[in-house]
Amino acid sequence: MNKKIILENLGYKDYKQTWDYQELLFQRIVDIKVKNRRTGSEEETPNYFLFVEHPHVYTLGKSGDMANLLVDEQVLKEKEATFYKINRGGDITYHGPGQVVGYPILDLDNFFTDIHKYLRFLEEMVILTLEEYGLQAQRSEGETGVWLDVGTPFARKICAMGVRASRWVTMHGFALNVNTDLGYFDLMVPCGIKDKAVTSLNVELGKKEVNVNEVSQKLLRHFQTLFQAEIVKEKTPI
Repeated sequence: MNKKIILENLGYKDYKQTWDYQELLFQRIVDIKVKNRRTGSEEETPNYFLFVEHPHVYTLGKSGDMANLLVDEQVLKEKEATFYKINRGGDITYHGPGQVVGYPILDLDNFFTDIHKYLRFLEEMVILTLEEYGLQAQRSEGETGVWLDVGTPFARKICAMGVRASRWVTMHGFALNVNTDLGYFDLMVPCGIKDKAVTSLNVELGKKEVNVNEVSQKLLRHFQTLFQAEIVKEKTPI
C-alpha cells in the first residue's frame, strides 16, 4: 500500500480548470487499478492532496436542488460568480476567496475502504485544526461538514464537504471558511439546509484576517496523522 501523498498548492485557480485537473488525476489512479486487475501487475497507485483558492463559484451536487440557488444568471454575473453542476454528492456549495479548499484524490485501497470513515476523518481534521484556535467545533448528526454550537439556535456551519468516490478513488473534498465574504452565502440555501447560519474563522476569532497558509499547514498536519500518511511535495507529472 502506498501511503505517500503528493501535495500540490494550486494557488488561486478557476474552478473548472481545477475540476478538470482533479478528473485527470482521478482517472490516472483508476487506470492503474484497472490495469492491475486485468494483468495481475502490482503497480502502486499514487495519492494526491490539492490545496486551492477559487474565484467566486457555486457548485451543485448530483442530489442537489436547483431551487437552492436563489438568484439568476444576471445576479451571478453582477457578483462575478460562476455556477456548475458537478459530480459530487451533496447539495449547493459556495467557494470563493478567503476559503481553504482541499481536494484529496486518494486510492482508499491504500488506506481503508470505508467512505463514511473517510468523511469522518476529514471532519476530524477540521475539528482538530479549529481546536488549535480555541473553537469547539462539532459534527451535526445527518449533516456532513463541521459546525459550531450544534443543537442550539446559534448552530452555524464553518466547513462544507462533498466527495465523489469510484473504485475506492476519491475526489472533491472540503471548503473551510477562513476569511470568507459571508454575504455570498445569502445567494443560496447552503447545502440545502434552511435553518442554520454560516460562519468563518476570522468572524469567530473577531479578527479582520487569519493567516490562510497557517491554517492549511495545521489541516495538513492533522490529515497526515489521521491517515498515517507521508506528505511529499513532488511536482505532479502531467
